[in-house]
Amino acid sequence: MGQIQLLADMHGQRLEQARQLFFNQGTLPDGLIDPVILRSWERCRRFGLGDGNAIPAVEAMDRIALKTEQDRNRFLLAQGRPIMEHVYEQIRESGSMVILADANGLLLETVGDADFVSRADRVTLSAGASWDENQRGTNAIGTALSEESPVAILGAEHFLEHNGFLTCCASPIFGPDGRLIGVLDISGDYRSHQHHTLGLVRMSSAIVERRLFESIHSRDILVCFHTRADYLGSPKEGIAAVSPDGQVLAMNRNGTELLGIRQVDAVRRDFSMVFESNLSALIDRLRHMPQGSYEVNVNGKSLHVQLRGQLPPLAVAGRVYDEPAAIRAPRRPETAAPSGPTLDTLNTGDARLQAAIERARRILGKDIPILIQGESGAGKEMFAKGFHNSGPRSTGPFVALNCASIPETLIESELFGYQGGAFTGARKEGAPGKIQQAHGGTLFLDEIGDMPLNLQARLLRVLQERCVTPLGSTRAIQVDISLVCATHRKLREEVARGTFREDLYYRLNGMSVTMPALRERTDIRALVAKIAAQETTTRSLQVRFSEKAQHAIENYAWPGNIRQLFNVIRVAIALLDDDEAVITESHLPEELFETIIASAPGAPQGFDQWAAAPLEGANSMDAISRQAAMRALDAAGGNISSAARQLGISRNTLYRKLGRM
Repeated sequence: MGQIQLLADMHGQRLEQARQLFFNQGTLPDGLIDPVILRSWERCRRFGLGDGNAIPAVEAMDRIALKTEQDRNRFLLAQGRPIMEHVYEQIRESGSMVILADANGLLLETVGDADFVSRADRVTLSAGASWDENQRGTNAIGTALSEESPVAILGAEHFLEHNGFLTCCASPIFGPDGRLIGVLDISGDYRSHQHHTLGLVRMSSAIVERRLFESIHSRDILVCFHTRADYLGSPKEGIAAVSPDGQVLAMNRNGTELLGIRQVDAVRRDFSMVFESNLSALIDRLRHMPQGSYEVNVNGKSLHVQLRGQLPPLAVAGRVYDEPAAIRAPRRPETAAPSGPTLDTLNTGDARLQAAIERARRILGKDIPILIQGESGAGKEMFAKGFHNSGPRSTGPFVALNCASIPETLIESELFGYQGGAFTGARKEGAPGKIQQAHGGTLFLDEIGDMPLNLQARLLRVLQERCVTPLGSTRAIQVDISLVCATHRKLREEVARGTFREDLYYRLNGMSVTMPALRERTDIRALVAKIAAQETTTRSLQVRFSEKAQHAIENYAWPGNIRQLFNVIRVAIALLDDDEAVITESHLPEELFETIIASAPGAPQGFDQWAAAPLEGANSMDAISRQAAMRALDAAGGNISSAARQLGISRNTLYRKLGRM
């Protein structure tokens, strides 16, 4: 006990010194507190929460409003309540409480010891109150949501002093689709903190995630796997939900980590592509071994696999198109709002864009196709995603196909799918097309004006009959999709030229909205701030732009539109050193300061294409920084001094950028 008390005293001394430096002297207490706590304190200061003494005037919502939010999150509550009760039984009479909150930090339900609950009520730690960081400062619930990882906030680590009597441990809860939907928390008196509490809440949130996954995919094949056979059945196992036709519908976080892939690389792909195994053979082998496992190799890694859930009949296992033509409606959980863009988040103040958003909002949930027009790079796909995420299909798939980027010979199979052996080179198990993949969600056809005429007729038939027939098959498959199309072409002119079907044009043009070109928008400053904030979530310093840099950005013609702006900002941020926070004109490409380019749909002669095009393979800020530095060095003919001047950085910094990867 003496050693534990000594460590606690040392932590308290460091924390007191850190608060003195941060709140009284305005100095960053590096090395004195956990970086997670320091990042949270800095966010709270940016939120305008003051010096940590002021008590924010935030009240809990009334019973009716709380009931509405509980109904909205009933899927989470249904699976989380039993786990809350179980956890509480483990900590009963310890002066603690268990809390379940939604993705916005709203406390949905609490259970705990009466004496501590009465103390917690004084700081509104009760159902109906929001504990988002921007309202309550650093706290386990809000900080776990911001960091998207488990955290423990002990005593005076809370930003607001009046919360200092609390010690809280929280772990985020992710839904079956990988979206953050809530958080599980254990809060108690800081004097009775137990070191095992964070581990308990992490394990409990993992169990909730597993219950959510198994509930929503109870009618699917569950492929459970781990590198260790004894971990099968535990909260650490990976789980993939697979349809009878062999398509991966979802995969939990453990699964993506075990396979070393992203959700997007697994979902809506064929089982054989993800697991390098034949699903039907695996089912046949394990059908009569409900508790058994089979070893497979994926990317050189040995995995123990077990099957659970709804196994298909032997005759159809692994077959793609021998299922009944009608597809059951997708089961959608009641989850929190989607984490991607919505129509609301896209609105940054431009009047023309706001008008387009308001028009689109009027047809949400209605069976009316929408046609988005505008220049290349103006944000048409982002608008389509925002439309999808704002409507009742937000929990369904969003499937995109760029009709201009795929060879004409492949568009048909990509769009409509094919049966095994339909053509030379086709996979023997066949493949579903984009239309079938979008069932229950939204199909986004970008550059629809470039679709070949013969496929336009087939697409029109699908829209009229709500059925799709894969290549090589005679069986029609029912589909339920919302259609969003986009084009930079003027389709009426294409109809007049005979390159676009008139009947399809009127079918697609249920509602038309136009995305304004970036040079025409009045919200560039707000848009720049938003992009910069999205790109600097892992930086300790908040990035800002000098007035000259802002002026250059606002007065440039942006022939590459938002796509070009996004890449310019990413490169500028990547060129900053870790202790730099101001982007100046020296961090921006030279063309931003040349004569304003005349407004035109396409890029003019002499336009620097690298500023508008994504950097090849650049998935991190370090990679972007290195590629930008290498391009500047190439442009300067290998002259380090000239390249450094062009980038607005020192020679030493340029050497460091070039040597990072």
